[in-house]
Amino acid sequence: MIRYTLRCAKGHQFESWFQSSSAYESQERRHLINCPSCGSDKVERAIMAPQIVSKKGRERAPEPAPTPAPAPEAATPGSTPLLMAQERELRAKLKELRDHIVKNADNVGDRFPNEARKMHYGDIEHRPIYGEASPEEARALIDEGVEVSPLPTLPEDRN
Repeated sequence: MIRYTLRCAKGHQFESWFQSSSAYESQERRHLINCPSCGSDKVERAIMAPQIVSKKGRERAPEPAPTPAPAPEAATPGSTPLLMAQERELRAKLKELRDHIVKNADNVGDRFPNEARKMHYGDIEHRPIYGEASPEEARALIDEGVEVSPLPTLPEDRN
């Protein structure tokens, strides 16, 4: 997962998580990223400094404010707990979204690309599904106009 600081055409800054930089670029091309403040789909990545983790992996260097960053809360020394709380809230919402999908959709496994195509072209009835697709298969579906999105994956899922 990668976190980007984004800025809309009206200058609003916000953060969003993406599976990869190519996932961001794909969503940006299709105008699927919207500013939460004004709804604009004219969004671009703001310049960001990398996050540095110490060798022990426990202590993180303070996150510098994105450039240009008029957000004063990112520059205050006490902002780390707020960021951690926001990250926990985001993770909880992503987990809730994923759990909802898993509960309410059919897992078609590795048949996902074929099932999604059949629904897109009207060969079978539309229904909520999820499953597995390689990055190449997902790109091919997107190129065909089939609307697909990856299920949110959280760091604890990999442990």
